[in-house]
Amino acid sequence: MSVDVTPPQPVGKVVVVYGGTSAEREVSLKSGAAVLEALQRKGVNASGYDPRDNGLVGLEKMAPTVVFVALHGRGGEDGTLQGALELLGIPYTGSGVLASALGMDKQRTKQVWSAVGLPTPESIMLEATAEWSAVVEQLGLPLIVKPVHEGSTLGISIVKSQAALEAAYHEAAQFDARVMAERFVVGDEYTVALLGDQVLPAIRVEVPGGFYDYEAKYIANTTQYHLPCGLSAQEEAELALLCQQAFAAIGGVGWGRVDVMRDNEGRFWLLEVNTVPGMTDHSLVPQAAAHAGISFDELVLQILNTAGEQFTA
Repeated sequence: MSVDVTPPQPVGKVVVVYGGTSAEREVSLKSGAAVLEALQRKGVNASGYDPRDNGLVGLEKMAPTVVFVALHGRGGEDGTLQGALELLGIPYTGSGVLASALGMDKQRTKQVWSAVGLPTPESIMLEATAEWSAVVEQLGLPLIVKPVHEGSTLGISIVKSQAALEAAYHEAAQFDARVMAERFVVGDEYTVALLGDQVLPAIRVEVPGGFYDYEAKYIANTTQYHLPCGLSAQEEAELALLCQQAFAAIGGVGWGRVDVMRDNEGRFWLLEVNTVPGMTDHSLVPQAAAHAGISFDELVLQILNTAGEQFTA
């Protein structure tokens, strides 16, 4: 049953920050617009702000009491906006500076997970002068090549032959100066949303083409989202605990999403964490919330109510 959530009193003036200049701008515009409409439907004094033109100065002029961060990618999800808001003394939704910066850096996130004993596929950094045969020898085929600091699967390639590896590197390098290769895990893909202390139901993602890329995430209508995910209660509890541990390891608070693969032997492998997940009509957190009886508007209010948690984490 859905439980009504009321905004904190007094909530003051909420500014939803979205858009920006990253490669995820279009997705962020959709997320922010959906969040803003939900807040306004709930009677919150909310307005939107796109920092692309007037940056932080324009946001400060709006004098927000709270900022709802819906800015995906670099400049909004990587700790820079969070640091600026802390200097201004403005509470905001989501993780703090350190967790945001780590979450945006796939390689360093994996290093933290490995350091605390959490399972994540082996990976190595790539350079234009890399010995491609050595990369294949270490990670095997197929493997994944991805930009370290990009989201929404932009610039990611599945590499099935050594001959395709160099081209995949250059494709990823168009999005980021740092590129990594990761061992490919054959199996099912899951995503788990975290909302405060609550772990929302896991979603199993199935793509006809086998690769959950930008097209499959935001455009195609053929991607299947399985809720319930098909795991046993014990397996889903194991997955939920793993994702809580993964989120806590980078210092994540408020809300987020963790992406995981399960190999053919039943082992879970952590891929990455999202500290400002999408909130579009194709997005996964709203789907998981709905399955748990939380409407989109209520979800937005719950996220808003966590603003400032990074100061006490």
